[in-house]
Amino acid sequence: MGVPLFKELHRAYGFDEVAIVPGRITINPDMTSTEMTIASHRFDIPVLASAMDAVVSPSLADLMHKKGGLGVLNLEGIYTRYEDPYTVLEEIASAPQSTVTDVLQRIYSKPIQENLVGSCVEAIKKSGATCAVAITPQNTKKLSPIAVEAGVDILTVQSTVTTAKHVSKSYKGLVFSKLIEQIKVPVIVGNCVGYSTALELMETGISGILVGVGPGAACTTREVVGVGVPQVSATIECAAARDTHFKQTGKYITVITDGGIRTGGDLCKAIAAGADGVMLGTPFAQAQEAPGAGFNWGMANPHPNLPRGTRINVRTTGTLNEILYGPTSVTDGTRNLIGALKVAMGMCGAFNIKELHKAEMIIAPSIKTEGKAFQLASD
Repeated sequence: MGVPLFKELHRAYGFDEVAIVPGRITINPDMTSTEMTIASHRFDIPVLASAMDAVVSPSLADLMHKKGGLGVLNLEGIYTRYEDPYTVLEEIASAPQSTVTDVLQRIYSKPIQENLVGSCVEAIKKSGATCAVAITPQNTKKLSPIAVEAGVDILTVQSTVTTAKHVSKSYKGLVFSKLIEQIKVPVIVGNCVGYSTALELMETGISGILVGVGPGAACTTREVVGVGVPQVSATIECAAARDTHFKQTGKYITVITDGGIRTGGDLCKAIAAGADGVMLGTPFAQAQEAPGAGFNWGMANPHPNLPRGTRINVRTTGTLNEILYGPTSVTDGTRNLIGALKVAMGMCGAFNIKELHKAEMIIAPSIKTEGKAFQLASD
C-alpha cells in the first residue's frame, strides 16, 4: 500500500460493453434523416465502404454511390498494379490458408502503375459516382497529383496510426496543410484514437478523420504490436476534438468510425458515441457484388517484413442492398443496417445524426447476455 504507480491505466470501452439509453420522446423512423456530409459532399447514408481490395472495386464504388453512400478505392492495391485485377482476386481467394500470406506478399510486391491510378479514378467518375481514394502517407506526394488530375473528389490519406507530427530519417514527412493547399480537394486522414492527436490533425485543414486502430475483422495490429483503443472510447475522444475545433474555428470535421462494426447495433453505438459516419469493411466483403468472392484481407497483410492482417473467409451472405436496406430474415443485426439506424434514432427521438450524438450512453457489460440464456445455449 502507498507504493507510487509507474503507470496509471484508465478504462476504455468497446461496442459490446455499452448501450444507448432510449430518449424521453420517440419519433417514427421514417421521419429521421441519415444524411452525412464531408466538406461540400452530401451522402444519403453515413456509410463508407472501406479501402480494401476485397471490398471496393471501381464498380463497387459506383454501386455504393447509387445506394447513397461512398466507396473508397485503395489506390495502392491490385487495381493499380494489374491490368487484370480480377484474375489476381481469384488467385487470392483460392490460395490455401497456410500459404496465403506468401501469395499476398508476392502479389503486392508488383509496382504500382501510374497509368492505372488515373484509369481507376476516371472509371469511377465516368460512372457518375463521387470518387474517393485512399493512399498511404509515403505515396501521397507521388500519387495524389495523378488522382487529382484524373478528377478525384475526396482523398483519404490512411495508415495504421496517423499523427500530425511524424519523425523519420528516411524521407521528409508529409505535411497535411501543404498537401491540402496544393491539391485543393477535401482530405480525410486516419487512423486516430485520441483527443489531442485528433485535434492537431484537424488544425491542419483536413475535412474528415478516421477513428480506429486495429479493430477490423481482418486486422491483426492489436495482436502483433499490442496497440489500439476500443472503438467507443476512441470515437468519444475524437468527437470531443471535433467539437472543440468547431467552437474554435467554425469548421466542422467529419468523424468516421472505421472498423470493428459488425451489426446495426454497433453502427448505432458508433454514431451515438459521436461519429458522423462509419467505414465498413468485412460487412461489405460479404456482399454478392464484392470483388473478394466471400473473402477479406487486411491491407497490412502483404507487408514484406511484419504482416498485420490475415485473410478471412467471411462468406457471401446477401446483396449490398440487403446488407444496407433489407429485406432480411436474419435476426442477428447483420442486415438492413440503415433500417436499424433509423429505428434507433426513432427510439432516441433523434431526427438526424447530430441529434443522435446527444443520446445518453451507459456502461452495460451484460447488455448482450442479460436474459439471453436460450440464445447463448443454442450458439
